[in-house]
Amino acid sequence: MQTLPTYSDVVAAAERIKGYAHRTPVMRSRTIDAQLDASLYFKCENLQRIGAFKFRGAFNAIAALEPAQQRAGVIAFSSGNHAQGVALAASVLNVKATIVMPQDAPAAKLAATRGYGAQVVEYDRYTEDRAAIAMNLAQQHGYTLIPPYDHPDIIAGQGTAAMELIQETGPLDLLFVCLGGGGLLSGSALAARALAPECQIYGVEPQAGNDGQQSLRAGHIVRIDMPKTIADGAQTQFLGDYTFSIIQREVADILTVTDEELIRTMRFYAERMKMLVEPTGCLSLAGACSAKELVRGKRVGIIISGGNVDLAMFCSLLGSTQE
Repeated sequence: MQTLPTYSDVVAAAERIKGYAHRTPVMRSRTIDAQLDASLYFKCENLQRIGAFKFRGAFNAIAALEPAQQRAGVIAFSSGNHAQGVALAASVLNVKATIVMPQDAPAAKLAATRGYGAQVVEYDRYTEDRAAIAMNLAQQHGYTLIPPYDHPDIIAGQGTAAMELIQETGPLDLLFVCLGGGGLLSGSALAARALAPECQIYGVEPQAGNDGQQSLRAGHIVRIDMPKTIADGAQTQFLGDYTFSIIQREVADILTVTDEELIRTMRFYAERMKMLVEPTGCLSLAGACSAKELVRGKRVGIIISGGNVDLAMFCSLLGSTQE
């Protein structure tokens, strides 16, 4: 294992992305505060460039490359938000980008990735290995691989979201973070531990894909079959070495929620906060709502990871349930 990133890397990332990434707003909701008898602070990364926090880590990682690496180009694999983050960051930095994406990724994410100028290579997420495809292309063309989560510069970049949140709100008692591969959670943990040492940090992942929860319980990385969940950004099969090491050290627990809970949360964001949030981005609030006794009376940070949901899918999901 190489050296793990630290809060100083998050600070360096914040300086690197300054002027390129949005400092997204922190929003409140009297309705949810009353429902949970708590004070919730929403870090709206659905309003970040490309519609998700992923731009932070992608820009930080590409900007940190040597000039020769930038000239050769980068490659990434992603279900959508990291793809868009790398595509836009590469475009801003005048770097060629190739992205390996699943055939069934949301149409809006595929279109946006191509729209930012990246070349897209599609694959079947249930039968093919995206990492192997990317590595083969990297070796053939000399590209630098920008992984979706298990990389110090990615982790540090993602941690800037939680850093900004706590800088604006002051110390929090609890922080709920969406969990896929662990880049956002591990980066957030670095920031929270430095800025709010007493803050308890919770990751939230789909019940159908609880590899992170299993890993934390087992004390080692657990691999699972490809989960089937509407939270496409959390359809990961295992945590990374870097991300798990930080999560194991800093995270209080990992909670899980059902797809039905995610749909209810999507509806809340749309109806009460007037925001479009993708299913994966709903994990953090859904987790907080499932832990009412834990959050009661507390100052709670909620990181909304993204808002890139296909509108037809969004309407279909909200139409499938009624409160």
